[in-house]
Amino acid sequence: MEDERVTDYIFDKIIEIEDLNRNLIEKKIVTEHREIYFRIKEHIDEFLEGYSENRFMTLAGLRGVGKTTVLIQIYDYLKNKRNIPEERILYFSADELKDYLGKNIFEVITAFIGNIHETSPAKLDKELFIFIDESHYDPKWSKAGKIFYDKTEKIFFIFTGSSALNIEMNVDAVRRIKQEPVFPMNFHEYLLLKNKINSPEDYDKTLQELVLKGKDIEKMRKKEKQMRMKLTKLDKPLEKEWKNFLLVGSFPFGLKIENNELYRRIFKMIGRIIEKDIFSLKSFNTDSISTISQIISYIGLQDPGGTSNKKLARVLSKSQKSIREILDVLEKTQLIFSVKPYGNAGKQIRKPWKYYFISSNINASLRYKLGKYNKNDRQFLGILAENHVATYFFKIKETENQYLNIFYDSGDNGVDFLIDTGENIIPVEVGIGKKDKKQIKKAIAKYKSKYGIIVSNTTSQIKQDGDVIYIPLISIP
Repeated sequence: MEDERVTDYIFDKIIEIEDLNRNLIEKKIVTEHREIYFRIKEHIDEFLEGYSENRFMTLAGLRGVGKTTVLIQIYDYLKNKRNIPEERILYFSADELKDYLGKNIFEVITAFIGNIHETSPAKLDKELFIFIDESHYDPKWSKAGKIFYDKTEKIFFIFTGSSALNIEMNVDAVRRIKQEPVFPMNFHEYLLLKNKINSPEDYDKTLQELVLKGKDIEKMRKKEKQMRMKLTKLDKPLEKEWKNFLLVGSFPFGLKIENNELYRRIFKMIGRIIEKDIFSLKSFNTDSISTISQIISYIGLQDPGGTSNKKLARVLSKSQKSIREILDVLEKTQLIFSVKPYGNAGKQIRKPWKYYFISSNINASLRYKLGKYNKNDRQFLGILAENHVATYFFKIKETENQYLNIFYDSGDNGVDFLIDTGENIIPVEVGIGKKDKKQIKKAIAKYKSKYGIIVSNTTSQIKQDGDVIYIPLISIP
């Protein structure tokens, strides 16, 4: 009887993914593909051509960033472009599995191979594709994946979940897993999905070379000019579209809904992170839910500046230990990330840390909900712009350069960021409105930097003046 329940569940899931795909296409919810889609597609094409290495993948990231949509698009590609029969593609959620069936990932995969395809892993003679959402709800997800990975080269796995997915994987599975983080949309992905405007080839790579090495400014200026030509297709001023992105543009589900509805959904998403994701990562007592919500609100409402555990503990009447534990788990969910003060270990312990949300839209939604929202206020937009640039650097660190370190200058009138590449300290100042170069020049001298960067609307295009590089805010993807 138990086997029949699992088999019936699998058949339901095979039907459900086709329904989800049809709904996505017919309603034209998302018609374009993000970069993460093409990276997965490349691995799948290699797998179907016989390359068996990158067939155990994780897509880790915050709720609502579009992981499920990408899986459905990959399903559509497999079925309609690569002619893979639908019975060879299984998609299910470990969260649902745990709550309604009382089963684990290993049991469902075993039934899929044994009951649906009537064989064993070692005897599989055709490619299967298994996509598992919310994998972190099964603490043994990576062990299950490793077992089947070792038994057969005929299964391509994608496990999705919170950013903690890649932290808590089985030690033996680490070397087998291809990790692909998924973030909220950047400005260029927003322009693609909303306006069907593609960025020039290698734009991101060229900008990184300029930012992190001070190289190829003329090449970057050409890329910027190409992008500006594409943006002439917009039906509204570019500055207005960029401001809209800062406020409401980084979550795919928000592309076709009103701003107030988007903020309501983001706030609901935060609630689910608090009630479900956080408690799947660490055991807190139920009284902690209120404290977690208060910490998130505090970070969302503060002006730029550091937040110390000691101050939060005093404000919320909690122990510093409990505050530290909550902040650590919030970082694991990738709702927030921290930027530490530049200096030795002692300074990093004593001085406050800065916290940013993974998307400026989260900050905007919190301020909207808590009555501190004014989209025409320059200081408010400056906070969102700084958050956006912080996220840009954080993504580079997570996807391109794990050795990159992001700090802030805790001295009086210190610059917003100090990017440590291992070879150079790059001071970065961010702002809305005109920014003079006194502050950045001071930081260049202090840290013996080769150059510094001002990201603002001081200039309308990328330029260099001596050892200062100016980058318009709208040029940061």
